[in-house]
Amino acid sequence: MSQTVDRALSILPLLAEGPADLGRVAERLGVHKSTALRLLRTLHEHGLVYRQQDQRYRLGARLFALAQEAVENLDVREIAHPHLVQLNDRVGHTVHLAVHEEGEVLYIDKVESRYPVRMYSRIGKPVALTVAAVAKLLLSDLPEHERRTLAERLDYPMYTPRSTPNAAAFLRELTVVREQGWATDLGGHEESINCIGAPIRGTDGRVVAAMSVSAPNVVVTAEELLALLPLLRRTADAISREYSGTAVPETHTAPPKEAS
Repeated sequence: MSQTVDRALSILPLLAEGPADLGRVAERLGVHKSTALRLLRTLHEHGLVYRQQDQRYRLGARLFALAQEAVENLDVREIAHPHLVQLNDRVGHTVHLAVHEEGEVLYIDKVESRYPVRMYSRIGKPVALTVAAVAKLLLSDLPEHERRTLAERLDYPMYTPRSTPNAAAFLRELTVVREQGWATDLGGHEESINCIGAPIRGTDGRVVAAMSVSAPNVVVTAEELLALLPLLRRTADAISREYSGTAVPETHTAPPKEAS
């Protein structure tokens, strides 16, 4: 039975390459045409493959519907939360999870620092788009024309002297973040708070959420926080693998002293 299931499932990636006739399917599986036909008929009955008028087979609409339903029912917060808790246990600092929804970046989960000095962020609260590390990660993944349109319509409040001053600077920063795969907010929103962030990706490689580690500089320096970046990125990669069900390459590169 397990061999039959294995053979049937092996047909799907073959058809993902394009329509194939019975002979090609049988050849790829290394079985007789009658065996391949029996497997194809079973998959056809379940809507997973479809036989065209030219007698070739392609992937069926039911397969795409199942995939879409599975994606829609994925809860990134539920998947990420145990990883956030584990990271918090290791580093002791505040850990956030954020998503981009309807033009805002919102915190959807938070694990508090074990230190007496706490952050005032709240679940459900929008973040400062032009300075927050999680916002930079999520917005940097937008197509270029969307990034440019967004940057040109945003306001650029100078929360601190290190805040992003204008659209041109913001676009440059998003380009760097997109290329390096991580982001920081080193005193850009509050002079006393530093933050590092990493992306969580879905099956298509797009950023579906972003996570961060934040700490006041009375607890840890910016350089000490940046030293945690490899651990943060490994955690984000682990969440990405669990969320997408795919093998996401792990990232271990340590950051330079100065980060965008």
